[in-house]
Amino acid sequence: MKVVIDTSSLLSLIRYYLPFDKRNILYDYVGSQIQNGDLIIIDAVLEECKYTAQKLVLKTLSYLDNKNFKKLYKIPTRTKNLLLPAPKRFYNMLDNQFRTQHSRRLNEAEFEQYKKEFLDSADARMIIYALNEKHIDKNAEIIIVTEESETANDNKAFKKIPAICKPLGLTV
Repeated sequence: MKVVIDTSSLLSLIRYYLPFDKRNILYDYVGSQIQNGDLIIIDAVLEECKYTAQKLVLKTLSYLDNKNFKKLYKIPTRTKNLLLPAPKRFYNMLDNQFRTQHSRRLNEAEFEQYKKEFLDSADARMIIYALNEKHIDKNAEIIIVTEESETANDNKAFKKIPAICKPLGLTV
């Protein structure tokens, strides 16, 4: 089983669980899961960690900022050039099913700009990575861990990760 984790979940781990990890058991466990490839940190998430909460994730999980660790265990997982397994289907769903009410009020140019930004985001890249892994191995167990719920509670152009993953058959 592979677990792809987002920035907000890493922050929650650090804020709510690691303060009670006096003997570094959880800290070491997270590191070992990254080492054996069961916990996936994608490039876009690691990049977000540099600009979120004053680098709290990188400061606390120091191995994520260690050049030797990253080189040895190939961290982060590269997603920038991943191609979608079924691009026509995905883009159709993106244009229709994954849009929020807010995005339906945008003109065509504005929507295309929001779509480009979304496709470059950590959220979309986690989803694309998971789709690729499932395409490579139909029996692969891959889970996306996020703090998001299905309910839209902001003015974003696209639905939240769980609402996108559900129709794609991905586990959140």
